[in-house]
Order: sequence, then C-alpha cells, then structure tokens
Amino acid sequence: MIHPVIMAGGTGSRLWPLSRQLNPKQFLKLTDSPLSMLQSTVARLEGLKAEKPLLICNEEHRFLAAEQMRQSGHDDVQIILEPCGRNTAPAIALAAIQLCENAGSDNPLMLVLAADHLIQNTDAFQQGVAKAIPLAEQGKLVTFGIVPSHPETGYGYIHRGTELASDCYSVDKFVEKPDLDTANAYLASGNYLWNSGMFLFSARDYLKELEAHRPDILSACKAAIADASEDLHFTRVNPDLFAQCPAESVDYAVMEKTDKAAVVALDAGWSDIGSWSALWDVSSKDDAGNSLTGDVIARDTENTLVRADSRLVATVGVENLVIIETKDALLVAHKDKVQDVKSVVEQIRSDGRHEHMNHREVYRPWGVYDSIDNGTRYQVKRITVKPGAKLSVQMHHHRAEHWIVVSGTARVTNGEKTYLVTENQSTFIPVGQVHSLENPGVIDLELIEVQSGSYLGEDDIVRYEDRYGRK
Repeated sequence: MIHPVIMAGGTGSRLWPLSRQLNPKQFLKLTDSPLSMLQSTVARLEGLKAEKPLLICNEEHRFLAAEQMRQSGHDDVQIILEPCGRNTAPAIALAAIQLCENAGSDNPLMLVLAADHLIQNTDAFQQGVAKAIPLAEQGKLVTFGIVPSHPETGYGYIHRGTELASDCYSVDKFVEKPDLDTANAYLASGNYLWNSGMFLFSARDYLKELEAHRPDILSACKAAIADASEDLHFTRVNPDLFAQCPAESVDYAVMEKTDKAAVVALDAGWSDIGSWSALWDVSSKDDAGNSLTGDVIARDTENTLVRADSRLVATVGVENLVIIETKDALLVAHKDKVQDVKSVVEQIRSDGRHEHMNHREVYRPWGVYDSIDNGTRYQVKRITVKPGAKLSVQMHHHRAEHWIVVSGTARVTNGEKTYLVTENQSTFIPVGQVHSLENPGVIDLELIEVQSGSYLGEDDIVRYEDRYGRK
C-alpha cells in the first residue's frame, strides 16, 4: 500500500489577490472543478491502492485544511503542523519519521505530492505511479519528470540518464531554471524533463539518504517530532526544536546528492499554476481566447483572464490582460508581467496594510465571517455559525458587541446568563463581559455583529475555553 503525503504548506503570493497568506492557492478553487487544489489532489488518489493521506501544513492553516478534508469525506486524516516553514526536505522527513512509527509496515512507500498542482489526466498520473513502485521497492528515490510541451523558463529540469524500464530512467543531473535559448535546446534534445517536485520512495530509504547527506536536518526533525503533542487529528511538533532545523529543499538536500535517484517521465497535463498567466494557459477559453469567471461582460476583448468574485466586471477593447476582482482588492496586469505581482504584495506588507493576509471573508473552524463595513470606532460583520458549532468562551477589553440574528437560533452565554436568541431578535455584550455564541440548531446560524469601541483588532480576545485548541 502507498502512503500519500500531501504537502499543503506555503503562503504563496503569486496569485494575489485571490491567494492570501492565510488562504493560499492550495485551498482555492482555481479551475472549472468544484474542488479546491488540495481536494483535487486527494481525489486524484482514488483508484490507487493507497492508505489515507497524511497532510503537512502550516499551523495557521490547520482548520482550513481539516475542513476541506472533512468536505472530501476524510474526517480523520492526520495532519502534521509546521510551526514555521522549513522547506520540503524537513517536511518530508517529519512525515517519513511518523510513517515509520505508525504505518504498520517495515518500510512504507511514500507518494509525496504538492497540494497546489494541476494534473488534467488522472489515468496517466496513476500509470506513472504504478511504473514508479517497482523502482521504489528496489531502493530508488523516484521523482516524476514532466514531458515538456514548450521551452519553459520557469521550471527546473531533470536530465535523464540510462533507461531502467519503460518511461523510467536514472537521473543524470538536475539543472536550474534555464534561459530561453537553453530551454529551447533542452526541448530539442528530448532528454530533459520538467522537475515536478513529486516523489515516490520508501520512508526508510529517504531517511537513510537524508542522514548520509544532511544529518543536521534529520536530527532536528527527529528531536522536534519526538516532543510532539497530539490534538484532535493534528500533530504539533515542538516549535523551538523545529525552528532550529535548517531550511532546505528535498532536491538540494537529497535528490541532487544521492546515487539512487530515478525519474519516471510523466505526460499528464501537469502545471504548478505558478502565475496568473499559467492559469490562463490551462483554463477553458472562448473563441477570442478569453477565460471569464463570474459576472463578466467582455467587449472587443482578446486573450484575457477575468475573474469577478463579488461584482460585475466589464472590459472593452483590451487584450492580454489579467483582471482579478475580490471584495477588497482589484488586480489589473499584463499577462507578460504577472511575475511582478509578488512585488505588489511586498508593497502592501511594507505599507502596513492587511490585504496580503486574508480576504474580507474569513474562515474559522466554527464557520465564517465577512467584515462588511468599518470605521474608526465601529465594525460590522456578517457571521455564519455551522450547526452544532460554538465560538470560544471569551472576553474583550476594548469593544462591545451587538448581535442581531437573521436566521437560525443562537444560544448566547452573556456573563452568568445563558439564553436563546431567534430570528429578528438581538442581544448586547458589554465591554469586559465573558461571553460565547453557539448554534444549537440543524441549520446555519446567520447574524449581524456590530462592534463598537476604542480598539477592534482580532487580537483583543481573551479565550477561557475553546473546543478547537485556540486557548
């Protein structure tokens, strides 16, 4: 049995404003599929002889990842939480150590996948995995190389060596992202593949090679996970010990150094969707080459990507643009300049703004809230609480709250009193009052919250009790 390990970390900024630090692209629905990128990655495993996936994600994304797994029918997926990003070599090491301890197999096979990749041909992907299994069972560290369709300068490449089996080769060398002339030469030779960042190898073989080439990474990961704590389905490694681990990619730490590397050539419609232009490349388009999502009117428009999330977007007489609209931001960029979106995010961060962190609509383990209006001493939120969910028992030092129930029923704890608030009723939470909000019903609870006070930040919360481990 294969043990899928899905790396869902990272807080990429290349798909801003849709992707945010607290809601990055692996949790977004970017294509025509109703599934997020993470959910699509999990769905791609159906049909393989595989165990339940093991996820690795950032601490701040834990509830988003768990909820998307629940929606995919995987309530009990184990999730390893990284307290800080240390790149892929340590992340895979944490998973390998845990699998060796818990998998019930002497040498479990790990299928390491990124949560934010698009693969359009699932059958070809699964056939590639099947070809990689015998190599991994022989002790090879197998990577999947993508058969290039054009001279791409944004990917690293793998120079394939001796043929080991059909579509399977030894690795001659890994090469960095080339310039255009070099990429053309790679394509013409037929001996180079794109480096996909997907792998299949046994957990013990990976740890053995990591010990040989980067023992410092292995020792740090062993120490961090030896002092881990279990919380629901989350494994929290020791944050101080993991912070001491060097940050290194699996390519640099192991794959470029080992003599056991092999590559399976994969032609499966793969893309890492690393930019808005890359998303346009793989999206369905109209006769004018436009990919339009949401409420869009396009006139005399060609080869343009438009995504409207909350309002009408109209274009007239434009071409080769990317236009992305969200509730709190709008991006207009030439398709040839989308790599510079990262500099916009850096500007937002350096200016002390917040649009790089999260959307106006924020997901929580109990539901979602949307900040629909705010001023210097007030803020208005639309709050949805899932059936059976409960916000933490909490208190605010600087703000009072008015709650107006729009639909459903709220169970409110307000100081020493607990009572129900139903549709078209309201209640008031004074400054400094210990309180909580719960949905005891079987339908969503929707309410309007009006906050007023001298400070309205989300960090003005003192939690006394929380079923989601946020105390």
